[in-house]
Amino acid sequence: MSSILATIVDYLPKAPGLLPKWLLFISAVSVLNSVQTYISGLELTRRVYENKPLETTALSARTFGTWTFVSSIIRFYGAYYINNPLIYQLTLWSYTIAIFHFGSEWLVYRTAKLGKGLAGPLVVATTSITWMLLQKDYYLSLN
Repeated sequence: MSSILATIVDYLPKAPGLLPKWLLFISAVSVLNSVQTYISGLELTRRVYENKPLETTALSARTFGTWTFVSSIIRFYGAYYINNPLIYQLTLWSYTIAIFHFGSEWLVYRTAKLGKGLAGPLVVATTSITWMLLQKDYYLSLN
């Protein structure tokens, strides 16, 4: 058991602090979210857009899953190359785009409502943006 744990630890990002591990964790969760849009279809995606669930189609769910997968790749690179200014900015932008999307669906288009489906993406994006802005100088100074 300890050798399995040691192997897992070997693959974690080497940069100090918890932010790189957070980015890796969110990347992994995003991959799982992406896969579910292709496997289980509409159920979980409609939870996010629960004010107008019928506007969520199988096609839009898969498109959302693809977008989420691209974001997870960016965040994966952010976890392992957090000291690279371009990757740091790209990772930060991925969360900014996400909060813009979810915020506009909630406040402008009214397809989403504040509930358990929207809470996760809003909390993750807000937490990540805040954390990355607060730690930017630290991680980029390690470059």
